[in-house]
Amino acid sequence: VAQDETAAARPTDSSDEDIFFQEDQDGSQGVGKRKRVKLSSSTKDSSIMDVLKHKCFLEELLFWTIKYEFPQKMVTFLLNMLPDQDYKISFTKSFVQHYAFIMKTLMKSHESDTMSNRIVHISVQLFSNEELARQVTEDCRLLNIMVTVLLYMMETCLVKSEVQDEENNFHVVVNCGEPLLKNNTYWPLVSDFINILSHRSVAKKFLEDRVLLSMWMSFVSYFQGMNLNKRELNEHVEFESQTYYAAFAAELEACAQPMWGLLSHCKGRDKHEYTSTIVRECLETLEDWFDAVNFVDEPAPNQVTFHLPLHRYYAMFLSKAVKCQDMDLDSLLPDHEMLMKLMVHPLQIQANLSEIHSNMWVRNGLQIKGQAMTYVQSHFCNSMIDPDIFLLQVCASRLDPDYFISSVFERFKVVDLLTMASQHQSNVLDAEYERPMLEGALTFLVILLSLRIHLGMTDDEILRAEMIAQLCMNDRTHSSLLDLIPENPNPKSGIMPGCLSFETVLASVADFKAPVFEPGGSMQQGMYTPKADVWDREFDPIMVILRTVYRRDVQSAMDRYTAFLKQSGKFSGNPWPPYKERTPLHPSYKGLMKLLHCKTLHIVLFTLLYKITMDHQNMSEHVLCMVLYLIELGLDSVPEEDADEEESVEQDRCHDSWFPGSNLMSNLHHIINFVRVKVPETAPEVKREPPASTSSETGSSTQSSRRSSAFQRENSGTAQVFSLVAERRKKFQEIINRNSGEVNQVVRPKALSMKWSAPNSTPQLTTAILEVRESMLSLMVKLHHKLSAKQNSYYPPWLEDCEMTFEHDFEKYNHGDGITALERILMKAAARSRKNKYCLEEICRKVSPPVPPKKNSPTEKKAMDKEERRQKARERQQKLLAEFASRQKSFMETAMDVESPDTEDVMEISSVEPQPLETIYDCVICGQSGPSTEERPTGLVVLLQASSVLGHCRKSSEPRKLPTSEEEHIYPEGTCAAAHDVRLVTLQKYFKDSSCLQSVSIGWEGGVYVQTCGHTLHIDCHKSYMESLRNDQVLQGFSVDKGEFTCPLCRQFANSVLPCYPGQNVEKTSWHNQNKSIQLLVKEVEDLQEQLGTFPSETNLSKEMESVMKDIKSSTQKKYTDYSKTPGTPDNDFLFMYSVSRTNLELELVHRGGNLCSGGASAAAKRSCLNHLFHVLAMHMRLYRIDSAYNPWIRLTHLVPKESTDVCDDGKPEVPLLYRDVPSLLLILVLTMPQPLHKEHYTCIVKVLYTLLFTQAITALSVSFSAEERLAWKNSGALKKSTCSQEKSWEVLLSHVISRLSLGKIYEEDTEDLSMLSSSVWSPQSIEHYLQQYCLPFLRISSLLQHHLFGDELLSCQEEEEFTLLASCLGLLSSFAQTSDQFSSASCLDWPLPAFDMIVQWCSELTSFAETSVDHSKSLLIRDPHWALPRLLQLPENYNTIFQYYHRKSCIVCTKVPKDPTLCLICGTFLCLKGLCCKQQNYCECVLHSQNCGAGTGIFLLINASVIIIIRGHRFCLWGSVYLDAHGEEDRDLRRGKPLYLCEERYKVLEQQWVSHTFDHINKRWGPHYNGL
Repeated sequence: VAQDETAAARPTDSSDEDIFFQEDQDGSQGVGKRKRVKLSSSTKDSSIMDVLKHKCFLEELLFWTIKYEFPQKMVTFLLNMLPDQDYKISFTKSFVQHYAFIMKTLMKSHESDTMSNRIVHISVQLFSNEELARQVTEDCRLLNIMVTVLLYMMETCLVKSEVQDEENNFHVVVNCGEPLLKNNTYWPLVSDFINILSHRSVAKKFLEDRVLLSMWMSFVSYFQGMNLNKRELNEHVEFESQTYYAAFAAELEACAQPMWGLLSHCKGRDKHEYTSTIVRECLETLEDWFDAVNFVDEPAPNQVTFHLPLHRYYAMFLSKAVKCQDMDLDSLLPDHEMLMKLMVHPLQIQANLSEIHSNMWVRNGLQIKGQAMTYVQSHFCNSMIDPDIFLLQVCASRLDPDYFISSVFERFKVVDLLTMASQHQSNVLDAEYERPMLEGALTFLVILLSLRIHLGMTDDEILRAEMIAQLCMNDRTHSSLLDLIPENPNPKSGIMPGCLSFETVLASVADFKAPVFEPGGSMQQGMYTPKADVWDREFDPIMVILRTVYRRDVQSAMDRYTAFLKQSGKFSGNPWPPYKERTPLHPSYKGLMKLLHCKTLHIVLFTLLYKITMDHQNMSEHVLCMVLYLIELGLDSVPEEDADEEESVEQDRCHDSWFPGSNLMSNLHHIINFVRVKVPETAPEVKREPPASTSSETGSSTQSSRRSSAFQRENSGTAQVFSLVAERRKKFQEIINRNSGEVNQVVRPKALSMKWSAPNSTPQLTTAILEVRESMLSLMVKLHHKLSAKQNSYYPPWLEDCEMTFEHDFEKYNHGDGITALERILMKAAARSRKNKYCLEEICRKVSPPVPPKKNSPTEKKAMDKEERRQKARERQQKLLAEFASRQKSFMETAMDVESPDTEDVMEISSVEPQPLETIYDCVICGQSGPSTEERPTGLVVLLQASSVLGHCRKSSEPRKLPTSEEEHIYPEGTCAAAHDVRLVTLQKYFKDSSCLQSVSIGWEGGVYVQTCGHTLHIDCHKSYMESLRNDQVLQGFSVDKGEFTCPLCRQFANSVLPCYPGQNVEKTSWHNQNKSIQLLVKEVEDLQEQLGTFPSETNLSKEMESVMKDIKSSTQKKYTDYSKTPGTPDNDFLFMYSVSRTNLELELVHRGGNLCSGGASAAAKRSCLNHLFHVLAMHMRLYRIDSAYNPWIRLTHLVPKESTDVCDDGKPEVPLLYRDVPSLLLILVLTMPQPLHKEHYTCIVKVLYTLLFTQAITALSVSFSAEERLAWKNSGALKKSTCSQEKSWEVLLSHVISRLSLGKIYEEDTEDLSMLSSSVWSPQSIEHYLQQYCLPFLRISSLLQHHLFGDELLSCQEEEEFTLLASCLGLLSSFAQTSDQFSSASCLDWPLPAFDMIVQWCSELTSFAETSVDHSKSLLIRDPHWALPRLLQLPENYNTIFQYYHRKSCIVCTKVPKDPTLCLICGTFLCLKGLCCKQQNYCECVLHSQNCGAGTGIFLLINASVIIIIRGHRFCLWGSVYLDAHGEEDRDLRRGKPLYLCEERYKVLEQQWVSHTFDHINKRWGPHYNGL
């Protein structure tokens, strides 16, 4: 396209053109009040940032694409042409040409996130191709452009650094509060840079170009010392800045990732010149930095920055040079002066970490703790703390060890503490921080000396050590372990070290624990736990301390270690952290061990051992542990050349010093007799030589000055450095024992005469001399006595057993407490030096008292009394705890058994002991006990919930499969609820409405289930409790306005209180007169029914009963309570009330596994509320008077004249008795009788109903016969009619029924489907089996009811004996003696009137109905009362099967593909979660479905997340996932993309919680869904 050149040569953006060179106009808008600094642009090639000149249409196109922030369509258009090679090259070149413009646009963009993604979307296509990247690097100076653009970008947010010297600081640093850093705007450009550095050829160009390298180093130096923290000393900070997130992210992404990228190209030996170039560049930049911040020799106090990328670059390339290229370390190191400077800031960070954990920075707020934690966190540690510690190790290995050790204690501010005197005054540290800081200093030294990550470990050894450290803290899942192992943070530089061996190493150090489900409801994932021999041999507490983000993890690791030792029987006490042998050092770093063999350290160790022996303040077990660890490290690394000559050291030569030499071996047994303790600054420096016999703590000053003059002679050029060292050491030796407290009076009673003035004025004393006469060995022996609390507890083991070999014996000292550690160290000391062995024997011969006698001082006496008092208090506490535990145990037994009902049959409830007349209840709120009275009723804490679990029962016990292809379907028919619905509708079509509503039960869907935790409270107490909850502003997981609360005692969720009926809990009356005839009892029942249900007087109790009835009604939806044709009739309420009891009995049966074979108390025996529920229902049902003409009892027990039955108001007849549901009749009869009911009357009702049930069974049976069979049975029964027990023979009754029904039309027109049923031939056995199965459900319900009303035991039995057992319990069978093979269900019959007359009457009702509808007259008869237990859908083994079929499936309602596709696991419906498309009346689809399918309970599988959510009423919760990966872990939101498999155990638990209605109790995290799911 021809184009006017002048138009094309446009400036990138006129307003912005000069931004880099002008003086800052917007200083006021800078973040905080810090002024931005602008640099002159002389250092860089400004042509890169200049005006763009467009020469072709592609460039023009790209320009506008950038200008409009990469519109998606343009991006796609430009990328689609990339397959054309010429285009690809031209496009890449113009992209590079516009790179600066991209940066400017990105910085101005308000949508920088979206824009960043689109930039990377393009650049990753261009720069991932090595050939293309190389070509553009050569032709277009790509590297120069990238580095320059990054420099320009960072220069927009520079501020003056305040590190070190605030006034004279010339260093500039990025301001982390700027949006550029806060929003990671630099990310796309840095990621491009990392991307091209991953190509070897490009990286080679970069590493060979000194100019580029120095530009890059100046870029890195902008991050050096950013986000400086200053310690707040007075006020707490007002505003906690969160800039540290930006700072850590910037160092990791902009500095560390490119560094790791470059490191990956410096592996081979041939690359050593690259390494040395970078190392040189780093050193030069560091020198410039030290000059810029005006650093002399001391770090500025009370400030810390965690960001030293230049130090870390230097450290990492040093490590690489030695590890991979075998370079000579010394050739890469600067002079000692520079090393001293290098160690200052990393050491400062370590000391500050300790200060932060000691709460010295508490006024800086939580964010400073956050920084300390991020610094060691797994994603950052190998780019931050590891290189820092490595750099310190390098400095320590080359610098004078005395200087290094003294620097450490000075940095940690504990110099003043290290005095032999019992008291001291610290100028730099408050007393409360002294102990944690001393522990910190010693722990740091131990880490410094034991860590080998960069000092000779292979990658696999490192991986193993990291993995063990993480596993020791806690068991870990596979994914969290992958996340916690520090890996190379550069995504391009190859996978993590030894990645192939991750699984191998894991298999060798850990055992897999399969996922389990704990009874409390917490779901466990598959976990890895350390193997026993890892605990035994490889547990390394030092590595754990280094890697813990939270200090509690160290304790957790120790607790687990302790548990392991107890379990394996290795040690039963409280063990100390075990000592672990270290891998050998790389030869370049051997100098590190000099630290262990220097006098300064030995003086510190001696002082601390002495202080601990003498019980000085601020000493702790941890201090002793670390001191001994250091001694043991020293024993394990004896310098070779000194080992032999230690014996020949002349003692007299070094009289003026603490120790004769620097070897720990010989210093261990060196006895120090006297120590001179110094006083505060006011005293003049004591220069005179101490007497020959004393060793003074200042003594070595003369020696050190001597030594330094020798150094001066050798290296006159660097003299001042060494004098600096000498000064430091001299100063250190002087102040190490500065003392302003009283001298150790124990040893020198004379010291008591010293007079002390007020603490502020200066003490008069100058020096005091302590008599010590101890060596480190003797102090350790004394400590052994002290720890074991026995005189002379230590006896050298080699004296007892002359044969023993030392080395072989260390094994048994591996695990144990301080005593074991001391024994191990003394063994090692003796084994490695004859002199030590001899001295130890000497010490042990002088039977010395373990601690100097101290009885004279009153303070000691106090301490002893205190100890005794403590001991007594401890015993008292133990006693209390034991008592509390036993109470708690009994409470748990009574209250908290919420787990699976089927495991709880063990809890037998005994009903043998005589009960008091009135049941006594405890109120869990006010704590008073007493009976429930009319005026002050007590109530049970209950949860009422609507349930459709029963409605989802099916005939088949196999669960339905979830459809996963187009061919599979689930049909809603065939469920229990559907069958009952059809039946009721059919009855209402032909019969009188009020009669229909007493012939069935409802509540299969939306029935109300009542459960309790078993705790009771006064109802007035409950009201005030609810009031207090209402006023409580705390956010609760439940809605108080809906009456919800948690039980005040066990915190179980509840929403109502069920009043307890005054009087006895269960009716215990014995049979009044065992042999009343059934006719008499029938008459009594009739009379009782005639009694009018008087409306109860207005007592508190009756009010509460009414209110709980309202609660029960309102806890389910209106559609589940209203079934009559004329809404609001009393018949409806009547039906609803007895159905509530039916629902609860049926559900209890389900929880027992569908039968009563297991016997025992009910699953919730101690928590059963059925008895109280019956009282409430009965009170309400007595208010409804059943007209005697329609009273079912009359029709069951009287012969009614025929004409009267047909008379009806609306012309529809009553429902024939043979169509009525017998269990419903039982409940109606029992609940309308006056309570409490006598047992003989109950038995009478059951007997009468059994006659009806048996007739129903026979009738249903006769209809399923074929015509020939019917004839045959009719004849065979007729022959037996004359026998005596004809009324108890099913054959006779069957024959009679057939003959009566044959008179009508019922048996006519056998349709196809009915004859299908009669394919089998009926034998007497199969008929008997059929009859028993038909009657069993009724027997179960009536036995359960009897159990709850009268407290009768339920016995356990085999399944085949269930019928006979229940029949005899119910009193239907007079004797249980008959054997089951000749047993006949008919023998339980007890007819109140002649059987044939009753049957004639009942059959005539049927035949008259058959005139109107033959089909229905049969269908209403043929029914099988058996339903299998409710089950959730059967899910496929592999989650992918579900995901593939459903995640793109369209919704049936809105025909769109849902954003969050969801499945109901109860019925298989496919739904849109949160979808507005399917919203109806402000209810989203899943909430609506949970109401229709589960009456408010829904179980949904989220297809795109693999998790299950539960909706319960107005709340929902995340349940977890039933699909786990191969490592037993969930993959919520499918983030990790692992193949997932069904976990059967979890799915069973889910089903179990659904069936037992325990979602509310087991899942804890509920929230409101506001109908939006």
